[in-house]
This record gives sequence, structure tokens and C-alpha cells, in this order.
Amino acid sequence: MHRWQPKLGLIQETLLLTLYARALDAGRPSPILGDTLSADLAGTIDYDFGKLKVKPNLVLTTALRAKKLDGVVRAYIAAHPGCVVLDLGCGLDTRMVRCDPPPGVDWYDIDFPEVVQLRAERLPGRSHLVGADLTSSDWLTAIPGDRPAMIVAEGLLPFMPGDSFQAMTRALAGHFPSGEFALNGYTRFAAWAMKYHPTIKALGIKAAQGFDDPHEPESWGAGLELIEEQILTRAPEIARFPQPLRALTRLTARSTVLSRQGVRILRYRF
Repeated sequence: MHRWQPKLGLIQETLLLTLYARALDAGRPSPILGDTLSADLAGTIDYDFGKLKVKPNLVLTTALRAKKLDGVVRAYIAAHPGCVVLDLGCGLDTRMVRCDPPPGVDWYDIDFPEVVQLRAERLPGRSHLVGADLTSSDWLTAIPGDRPAMIVAEGLLPFMPGDSFQAMTRALAGHFPSGEFALNGYTRFAAWAMKYHPTIKALGIKAAQGFDDPHEPESWGAGLELIEEQILTRAPEIARFPQPLRALTRLTARSTVLSRQGVRILRYRF
């Protein structure tokens, strides 16, 4: 692929952050995710990734949360081989390639129209591309609503204003007969603190939204039921973190309160 220079808004530019983190993980001697396609794609981009100030902790946690969400998607597809998969705020993620669903699965990659255009140019594949503002539910008319659905929202929660994430969740759950909704959860403190993270600060983004109790989404009126909370400081892959980050993560893992300030994967059925 020839080199290209992206022109994106601040929120959309976060897709370069996660892409670069996955690329850096793929270049490690013992990668967590091993997403070589992301590494190849990042290498074609004319962009100053250095300004993102990506630290090893962000690289490893980004790769680990992607790996765990991939596992959730694969398990759901195995149990529902004719399902629909929605990757919300997909950016330039290569999840469909990593999960490699069978032909009976309809996969929808959904993001801002300009991001979807980039996907069409840089990541051609067999997924359905939907350009949409996720604060509106109009885009759902393009999605079949007669099959079970696996919905993934990775890194999306803090960047949706007000109660738009909750409203989106209600619309999604009401559109399908059944399904699962998986996301990486942020506590209120973690979401608030994100705006002081060097990378987010470098992009000029002010993140805001999160929730503490993993059962809180059950009160959103979407018919959600929590079925799993994965606290990633306790994941076996932590053994592949370099020192001293490995020791610090294992120390944090002793406290559920502290661990929830980090990355956790939440699964709900509806």
C-alpha cells in the first residue's frame, strides 16, 4: 500500500492511537495480540506517531483488551453461526480478520462516515461498512433485526456525550431478538482521569463518561444482564508483561477496587 496522510477530527484521530498500539505490540518479541496486519497498515501512514506519547502500559493493555474482546466474539459466533456482529466505533481495527467468522455471519463495521471511507480504502474486506453518528439510531435501519447479535464497543464509552451511550444501548437491544453486548468498562474516575493521560492530552480530547458498578447498565432500560466481568490485571497474559510493569500489575490485581480503575471487559446478554 502507498503511504497516505490522514485528515481526521480529534475523536476520529484516536483510531490512530489504538492502531499504533496494536502495531507496537506486534513488533514485541512476545506479543499479546500479534496483529501484524495493524503493523503493516501503520507503516503506510504518514503521521507523527511520536506526538501520541504511547507508553508500554498503553500498548500492552490495548493489545490485551482487544484479545479478550476477540475471544468473546469468537465464542458467541461459535454458539450462533448465523449471527450478526456489530463493531461500534471500529476505527481501523482488524477484528474481523483476527476472528475470521464463517460465511454465515454478517459483520458490520460502524464508525463516522470519514472513518468508514478510510476503511474502504485501506482495509478492504467482506464486512458491511456503515457510516454513522452513534448518538443517533437512524443507522440501525440498515442492520437486519431478525437474528441474534454480538455487539462490541471497544474504547467507545468515554467519548459519547451525556447519556447517548445508554440511549444507543437501548436502541440496539430493542432492535435484535437476543444477543450479547461486550465493552471495556471505565469507572467514573478512570474516565475523568483519561483527559490527563499524555496521549489523550496530546490529542486535545476531554473524555468524561464511565460507571463504577458493573451492574449499573442493567438499570438503563435495555434489558441487559451482566454475565461476566473480566478484570484484566488478573489475566494470565500479565506474565508476558516486562518488568517492572508486570510486578506493578500483579500488585494492583490484589485489590478489586484498584483493578477496576484499569481495563476490564464486561459482557451482558439481552
